[in-house]
Amino acid sequence: MGYKETLLQPIMIGNSKCDNRFFAQPMECVDSDEEGNPTDLTFKRYENLFKGHFSFIDLEAITVTNESRARKTQLEIMPRNVKALTKFVKSLKEINPQARFVFQLTHSGEISEPEFSRRVTVKPVYGLGGDLLTEKEVEHIIDQFAEAAKITQEVGADGVDMKFCHGYLGNQILRPYNDPRWKYGGPWENRVRFAYDLYERIQKATNYDKNFLIGSKISMWEAFPGGFGSAGPDSPLMDMSEPIDLIKGLEARGAQYFVESLGNVHCSMEFMEAGREDPYLSYLHMYFSKLMKDSLKPETVVVGSHFSSFRGKKNKLLSIEPEKSSMFAMGARCIEDGMMDMIGLGRQSFADPLTPLKLEVRREDEINYCSQCMNCEELMIRQMPVGCVAYNRPYAQLFRDVRKKMGKLEELHT
Repeated sequence: MGYKETLLQPIMIGNSKCDNRFFAQPMECVDSDEEGNPTDLTFKRYENLFKGHFSFIDLEAITVTNESRARKTQLEIMPRNVKALTKFVKSLKEINPQARFVFQLTHSGEISEPEFSRRVTVKPVYGLGGDLLTEKEVEHIIDQFAEAAKITQEVGADGVDMKFCHGYLGNQILRPYNDPRWKYGGPWENRVRFAYDLYERIQKATNYDKNFLIGSKISMWEAFPGGFGSAGPDSPLMDMSEPIDLIKGLEARGAQYFVESLGNVHCSMEFMEAGREDPYLSYLHMYFSKLMKDSLKPETVVVGSHFSSFRGKKNKLLSIEPEKSSMFAMGARCIEDGMMDMIGLGRQSFADPLTPLKLEVRREDEINYCSQCMNCEELMIRQMPVGCVAYNRPYAQLFRDVRKKMGKLEELHT
C-alpha cells in the first residue's frame, strides 16, 4: 500500500467517522476580538482547513476564563461567546460537513501574561511565579471547564480536547513538581484527581452523550526537572509510569482519542516545535505515540505530532533516503507500523492548509512545505496575529513591521 492510500483511509473515533488520517493541530493565533469571539481573520484560517480536507480539526486553546490567559486576543468560551461561536461553527460545517471539529479547552495558569491578566500557579516555577491558587479557586476552574464543555456541545462542535500539555494549568497540576499536599497536589493519586474530576464533570455536563468526543492533548514528557513525566519533584530523570497511568485512567472515564506531544512553552519549546537545526527531535515523538498506542485499547485513537520537520522529499534529515523521510512517507509508515492512527500537522497547516486536499487530487507537487523558520512562533510571543510568514504576504508584512518596531526576539519562549 502506498502512502496516499494509507493517509486517505477513513477511521472511526468513537461513533464519529473521519474521512482520512489528517489532524489539524490546535495553533494559538492571537486574533480574536476584545471579547474573545472569532474575527474574520479567525474564520479565514479555519475556512481554509475545512476546505483543505483535514478530517479532524482542533480549535486552538480556547480559554474558559478571561481572568488568566496567555494571549491578549485569545479565543474565549463563556456564555457571552455563545452567539458568535454558534455562527462560527455553523459556517464552517457548511463548508465541509464531514470534518470533525473539537474545541481545545484551556486555562493558562502560570503561562498567563501578567501585563493584561492574572498569572496563577499551584507552585511557583523559577522564572515564572504567580499567585497561588486556593483549593476553592481550582474547584471553580473545574466548574468553568464543565460550563465550557456544555457550551461547546450547544454551539454545534463535535467534542472537546482537554488540554494537558505544554505547561498550561492542566499540565501544571499533574507534574511531580506540584508536591505540596492538598486536594490536587502531593502524591500522584491527588494530582491525577484533577484530570479525573474534570472528565467526570464534563461527561455529566454533556449528558454522557456518546456522540460527543472527549480526548486530550498531552505532553507525555515536559522535559525539565520535576515536569510531567519526571521521576520526582526535582528529578531530571524521565519516568513514564504516571503518564501511562493518566491516559489509561482517562480512557476508562470516556476518552476516545489522545494527541501526543512533548515539551513546555516556557522552557522546552524545541520538543514541541523543532527548529531548522533540530529536525531529529521529530523521531522522539514516534516513541511516545507508540507507547500510548501500546498502553490503550485498539479502538482509542492516538494522533502523532511533530511532522513538519519531514517536509517533502527535501529536508535536513540524514542517513535516510529522501523518498522515505518525507512527511507523507513517514506519516504512513508510522500508521502502518502501529505507532499512531493519525498524523497531526501544526506549522504545516499554516504553510499550506490545503495539504490533505492536494494529496487527494494529485497536486502534491503544489504543496507549500513549512520551512521551520519559527517566525510564526515569534508573532505569537509578540502577541500578534499568527500565520505563515513564508507563504502568506499579510503575515510577512506584519512580521517585518514587528521586527522594525521591536527588534529580533532574543529567546524563543513565553
